[in-house]
Amino acid sequence: MKSTFIAALAAGGMMLGASQAFSADEITLQLKWVTQAQFAGYYVALEKGFYEEEGLDVTIKPGGPDIAPAQVLAGGGADVIVDWMPSALATREKGVPLVNIAQPYKSSGMMLTCLKENNVMSPEDFPGKTLGVWFYGNEYPFLSWMAHLGIPTDGGEDGVTVLKQGFNVDPLLQKQAACISTMTYNEYWQVVDAGISEDQLNTFKYEDEGVATLEDGLYVLEDDLKDPKFKEDMVKFVRASMKGWKWAEENPDEAAEIVLDYDDTGAQTEKHQKRMMREVAKLTAGSNGALDPADYQRTVEVLLGGGSDPVITKEPEGAYTLEITDAALSN
Repeated sequence: MKSTFIAALAAGGMMLGASQAFSADEITLQLKWVTQAQFAGYYVALEKGFYEEEGLDVTIKPGGPDIAPAQVLAGGGADVIVDWMPSALATREKGVPLVNIAQPYKSSGMMLTCLKENNVMSPEDFPGKTLGVWFYGNEYPFLSWMAHLGIPTDGGEDGVTVLKQGFNVDPLLQKQAACISTMTYNEYWQVVDAGISEDQLNTFKYEDEGVATLEDGLYVLEDDLKDPKFKEDMVKFVRASMKGWKWAEENPDEAAEIVLDYDDTGAQTEKHQKRMMREVAKLTAGSNGALDPADYQRTVEVLLGGGSDPVITKEPEGAYTLEITDAALSN
């Protein structure tokens, strides 16, 4: 439709319109995971034309178990990525200068989900148990939590045995682990859908345990921010993205349907995506896209508080900027 429209304008002598259409700035966004309502705001912004209104031609690249967003960004495969702050700060300390430019997610959706039959009623019951943990950068919040509790992660009666969990709930269903990592909007409901009722489960939300860290922020490379044109494009991108997120919060079912339209795998279901979007809306609520420095500092303190093996070893410098959201929110 778009190319036909441009051709029609050119044929009618309206070359200015055609030239403006062709001059849209290309932006590639790399997601942290597969196409799902976790990223609904971006798909809404694409579908509703919010990016186009800003003069942007945005490509959204789904993630997956074998895709590390920071590596894609460092390799030039994306302009901006979605990542969790623990992973981003750890990556920055290792030499890849990621910078948070916006924080659409205000709250953490991460938790441990346990079967009550395994007698895990409080964190005091973790020692001696096997706990499922996601890796590839997702393990950092868990490791920080265990450090805060003073629980070793190398097994034994006084520690926990860490089971490297795939991105599924099988270890709980197959009784391989007493508890597994879940998100409030995704894997928890996979457990329920597998036939385990909610009253058979105990959940421990990182948010409630005082060890919540920021999730699903937008990150770019520090050097790219030295380019005024890039910064201008990021202002437009963030403004349009947040417009998409607020629309998704207010229209969760319609937003889920948009996500389904972009799921080329056909793996997602309407029931699951609508439920996911309603849960995700609880996490983005209260955010206008700007990173709250207090939330950032809390995340840093959690990550530094890892005893002899902290996730990061020193206070980061230059790991975020409010310049992009300040400009985006001023218009």
